[in-house]
Amino acid sequence: MKRFILLLLGVLTISCTTTAQKGKQKDQKTYAVSKTNAEWKEILSSEQYYILRQAGTERPFSSPLNKIYASGTFYCAACNTALYESKHKFDSGTGWPSFDRAVKGSIDKDVDYKLGYARSELLCATCGGHLGHVFNDGPRETTGMRHCINGDALIFKPKETKNE
Repeated sequence: MKRFILLLLGVLTISCTTTAQKGKQKDQKTYAVSKTNAEWKEILSSEQYYILRQAGTERPFSSPLNKIYASGTFYCAACNTALYESKHKFDSGTGWPSFDRAVKGSIDKDVDYKLGYARSELLCATCGGHLGHVFNDGPRETTGMRHCINGDALIFKPKETKNE
């Protein structure tokens, strides 16, 4: 009888482990801009590739975009999709460019378990590039959200001014 119970427990353990692993596999979404890893490596710098294609994180306070507050738009460094307007940028003190909202329809969300717990990962909705994460500790007077974005995932284009 003890052997039967041990065998049953072993089968249940293996069954549960297999089911849990299947649950963590991500569905592969198809994006409008899709390239091979070799093609991405040709058009992105090594830092951009690490962030956008390998879901890396740059060191805090290392991006020159962290302190840019000029009027303009921040674009995806991989596919040139408009992601954030500078009017929604704020200094979060974290060392990464932070925004309280994205350009409508420009961002996809996924769940990231890399640190052992669930975090909301932000992806470019056009190419699927990893941008950063979203947290609910942003400015309360606006959305309350903080889109914490890697500067290497972005390109800033200042708003053109009219010559007078």
